[in-house]
Amino acid sequence: MAFVTTKDGAQIYYKDWGSGQPIVFSHGWPLSADDWDSQMFYFASRGFRCIAHDRRGHGRSSQTWDGNEMDTYADDLMELTEMLDLKNAIHVGHSTGGGEVARYIGRHGGGRAKGRIGKAVLIGAVPPIMLKSPNNPVGLPFDVFDGLRASLLANRAQFFRDVPEGPFYGFNRPGAKATPGVVNNWWRQGMMCCMKGAHDCIKAFSETDFTDDLKKFDVPTLIMHGDDDQIVPIAGSAMLSSKLVKGATLKVYPGLPHGLCTTHHEIVNPELLKFFKS
Repeated sequence: MAFVTTKDGAQIYYKDWGSGQPIVFSHGWPLSADDWDSQMFYFASRGFRCIAHDRRGHGRSSQTWDGNEMDTYADDLMELTEMLDLKNAIHVGHSTGGGEVARYIGRHGGGRAKGRIGKAVLIGAVPPIMLKSPNNPVGLPFDVFDGLRASLLANRAQFFRDVPEGPFYGFNRPGAKATPGVVNNWWRQGMMCCMKGAHDCIKAFSETDFTDDLKKFDVPTLIMHGDDDQIVPIAGSAMLSSKLVKGATLKVYPGLPHGLCTTHHEIVNPELLKFFKS
């Protein structure tokens, strides 16, 4: 098992498959690098070096009490890319991972990461900011995220069953049928996430404002989102982010859910490959 040790002593686990131009995958809450397996295998089989890490507090990485916020997530990613000496890397982030990529570029893109970032992809991503406010009327009310915290603390195991069985993959839609293996895999990954990390990350993904980060993007960027995303509604995310990232390409997928990288990888992967090779 491969790990990088961060400046505060946290151990960040990562997978490193294949060779070629690097693609770095940042996962969503409360999952792990395993959520990218469909993409990792696909692209490693096509001449790319695929790297995916477990965010601190998630998966096999250290369960730190502190540092479960976007600045530290971005710093951890910076340390990983430096340790592996990645150049011209394509950074792909899903959901919370999209926030991590945005903060990484905004915080380090003009400095330590200069020359290391080739392209960026945000999929079902949380930027620019999820929380509703007078300045962000299309966001979600604070009560929504407080409800997530309450459900997590009340019965994490059941909550982590309800999310994938329902809105995450769109299995709650009329006529949809849940896939037990997909649900079980989500639950497995979620239960590897520590309680403190999972709890703090809700604040991180919902209240962090990535507006200034997005304005600092200076690499080709693809923004992908399903228009039936019940976790990160498209109106307050991709539709706004695509206007903030200069020259961004926006791809909207009718009827697709938040977890489209799993449920519709046969659509997502070729679309990514086309962008990577452009």
